[in-house]
Amino acid sequence: MSERRHLINLAYRLLGSLAEAEDAVQETYARWYAMSRQQQDAVESPGAWLTKVAGRICLDLLGSARARRERYVGEWIPEPLPEPTRWTTGPAGSATADPADRVTLDESVNMAFLVVLESMTPAERVAFILHDVFRYSFAEVAEIVGRTPAACRQLASSARRRIRASRTPATPAAHQAGIVRDFKQAWQAMDISALIGLLDPNATVIADGGGLARASLHPIEGSERIAHYLTDLFARAPGTLTVVERTVNGRPGLVAQQDGRTVAVYAFDIAGDQITHIWAVLNPEKLRPWTTG
Repeated sequence: MSERRHLINLAYRLLGSLAEAEDAVQETYARWYAMSRQQQDAVESPGAWLTKVAGRICLDLLGSARARRERYVGEWIPEPLPEPTRWTTGPAGSATADPADRVTLDESVNMAFLVVLESMTPAERVAFILHDVFRYSFAEVAEIVGRTPAACRQLASSARRRIRASRTPATPAAHQAGIVRDFKQAWQAMDISALIGLLDPNATVIADGGGLARASLHPIEGSERIAHYLTDLFARAPGTLTVVERTVNGRPGLVAQQDGRTVAVYAFDIAGDQITHIWAVLNPEKLRPWTTG
């Protein structure tokens, strides 16, 4: 059971869903306990066995996920990870650029990164996460993906190019926090001009309601359209809407609450001094950890 945390970390990055990751890990353990004690004792490295099985389960789930996403109502966004501590503008946690193509565990959960992973094929995603993030050899990756080590190397290389093309220059966490805080204050004040100034002219908002919460079914593009959309959203919110600062997938984000219940989680991508992307998760099924946590 000491492997559980590692397996959840791996499965979440592979699937982009905490709920699906927990199910995949549960299935992994079910297969372990379905074996006889003699079979278990014959496994040289239980940790490696569990990782291999979890990786294959996730690969199968990714293959079927595309069909499920096609039936999904509106846009699909990876499930946001809750971190209850507030972020600050202090020096702790300030980010610096990673050397070359090195991907850290922290970086691999930010929303912008997870969204790029969604554009990859299941095999690319698994090969890249296992090798570049969790440092498994291509020989080990090949056993999970069911391809040759050379083919897995090519898959990871292709995935790496996608990540490289999508990356924006690293912005220190303190600077990100300041911009998101200014955004929150402008939003609460319904200051359209201030919001426009904080948004990149070509900024995009993507909302995920899953058909269970009111959300735009298509991306909203352009700083002016976004500013008007957000102020209308705030003005039409039933009851009292409270917006609080929270760490969302390792970066400064915002959480909207009504009567103590989380109704939306907002993740941001920032380039320089402006917000380029906002991901708004409103699907209540994806917000359960935020409401109960």
